[in-house]
Amino acid sequence: MRIVRAIAALALLILPLSSQARAAELKVLESNALKTAMDELGAQFEKASGNKLVPIVGTTTELRGMIDKGAAFDVAIFAKSALDDLAKQGKIADAPRPAIARTGIGVAVRKGAAKPDVSTTAAFKSAMLKAASIGFVKQTPTAANMKIVFDKLGIADQVQPKIRLLDVVVSEALAKGEVEVGLTQISEIVPHPTVELAGPLPADIQVYTVFGAGIAPAAQEGAAALVQFLTSPAAVSVLKANGMEPL
Repeated sequence: MRIVRAIAALALLILPLSSQARAAELKVLESNALKTAMDELGAQFEKASGNKLVPIVGTTTELRGMIDKGAAFDVAIFAKSALDDLAKQGKIADAPRPAIARTGIGVAVRKGAAKPDVSTTAAFKSAMLKAASIGFVKQTPTAANMKIVFDKLGIADQVQPKIRLLDVVVSEALAKGEVEVGLTQISEIVPHPTVELAGPLPADIQVYTVFGAGIAPAAQEGAAALVQFLTSPAAVSVLKANGMEPL
């Protein structure tokens, strides 16, 4: 029933646009952190609008690099700070460019494995020192932020030999047994059945990444409607269910 209501709401939201334009094939550059939520929201949008989404999923760094190299796209959904920088360069339209949701960093383990206590900063510090290996994806907000966190805790030198900079998402590395503990956006942990969330980083060391959406300066019609939908009430429950905090 919730999905039916969401689709109905979406239909009303985009009807003025969709009735005036032919269905389009929209190329969407999509952060790993939003993939699971976008799988569901994209299907709803396609059903109501008649447009087809062609997602390209990657890290913010990878997707931004594609835009910098001139790749064609219609909608970009990744870290808001990167979108804002691209807008200053004229590579993302000034509007619409809303913040969609934020997510913090979580500690993940393979499903069924013992969960470390990360409920306090002292407990998190102890867990990192005891872990045999710690993995996070390289060239991501998490990688940059965890360097700062480890420095703040005074354990950067001690954990450095344990750190594995991953080329695959944390859930995949954990499922394969490549690392004991994974650090990544909570939205990349909650939806995946092969891993479990041990807990978020404690509040005093938590770092949030805000994700936004923007359109190409020459985006096809339908692109702005997708961005508008991602900030609508119909999208809120899906974002929350996938470990994100709608803004």
